[in-house]
Amino acid sequence: MYEVLYSNITDELVNNGYIIVKKALGLELNKSLLMLCQDEIGFSQAGISAANNVHTNSLKRRDSTRWLDEDMHAQSEFLAFAKGLQLYLNRHLYLGLSYYESHFAIYKEGDFYEKHLDVFANFKNRVVTTVYYLNEEWTPGDGGELLIYDIEGNLIQKVIPESGTLVIFLSERFPHEVLPAKKKRHSIAGWFRIDKIAV
Repeated sequence: MYEVLYSNITDELVNNGYIIVKKALGLELNKSLLMLCQDEIGFSQAGISAANNVHTNSLKRRDSTRWLDEDMHAQSEFLAFAKGLQLYLNRHLYLGLSYYESHFAIYKEGDFYEKHLDVFANFKNRVVTTVYYLNEEWTPGDGGELLIYDIEGNLIQKVIPESGTLVIFLSERFPHEVLPAKKKRHSIAGWFRIDKIAV
């Protein structure tokens, strides 16, 4: 079902290390996932982490999150897409990805996430990062953009978080940040991981 998309993602990860795809998944799936995110049940303030030291710090990050889980409906459909991509990447790029984890994220007005890498200082277990946006009728004036930098700190992409946009990048290569949102912002962040490797 997603073979062409998987192929395009794989090619761009090889060529550029990242890809931005608009209208990546179906409209009905987007709407169902948005409804699940909007209920706000079970969300908690997101933490920041250096390996095993997870803690909250509102000066660096202010969003709230809830992990995705199998539900035989929208969450399962999204996770099936991710599982298919995991298998495709392993088959074609030999990445050895062992599992995928993801959470809903809500940024309320004024919430942000400062510039960071998704790979922890002492562990290199996150290999590929995914971000999927659920926001309907988002405009440039609504803020909450994702800024992606190269490893030297040069801005290379500014992504408006509009519904159906999928962003995928190599976790170790691209620092990124979320600018303050000017209205409530909904997304799914995820990571393809390998077993922990200490460095």
